[in-house]
Amino acid sequence: MSYPPALQAVVDELGRFPGVGPKSAQRIAFWLMRQPNEDVGRLANALEDMKTKLSFCERCCNIAETGGLCGICADERRDQTMICVVENPPDVVAVERSGAFRGTYHVLHGVLNPLEGVTPDRLRIQELVRRLNGPVKEVILCFNSNVEGDATAMYLSRLLAAPGLVVSQPASGLPVGGDLEFADDLTLGRAIDGRRVLAD
Repeated sequence: MSYPPALQAVVDELGRFPGVGPKSAQRIAFWLMRQPNEDVGRLANALEDMKTKLSFCERCCNIAETGGLCGICADERRDQTMICVVENPPDVVAVERSGAFRGTYHVLHGVLNPLEGVTPDRLRIQELVRRLNGPVKEVILCFNSNVEGDATAMYLSRLLAAPGLVVSQPASGLPVGGDLEFADDLTLGRAIDGRRVLAD
């Protein structure tokens, strides 16, 4: 038995979400079917607003209002000589919660993963390199402690090597294989404070 086309289309679209398999997509679709029209309408409006009102910061690639800078890049009190490079926007929120960093950020929107087809040209690396023409003195590579994060940090430490530029990484204290997004504020803050310089 197949679902009506309108329902199957929703299941198919939900199945494209990361971490959502066919069964989960069906459960979500059936749950949406049982909700009042106004609740589903609010969800649809919120998704449309997100796509029309938000884009990526033209400087750091974090989330921003369409056609402008994010709140951090627009804040003149931030230390423009330091850039903390992270994988995704939730990592910016995690580092900000720690209260240990007052510089700026750069979001790569992924990490190197050749098995998944994620090569340097698919990340926001060239945008980062262009930013180094400014007053930047230190780049902190703040990735999840796993194979992909470590490979990305190694690649960038070699790519960014230049006289007068310090390339560092948070100190130990972050669990191997753990995600920044879920690290507690104190541990992450201490890791940022005790960062170590990367060298070949």
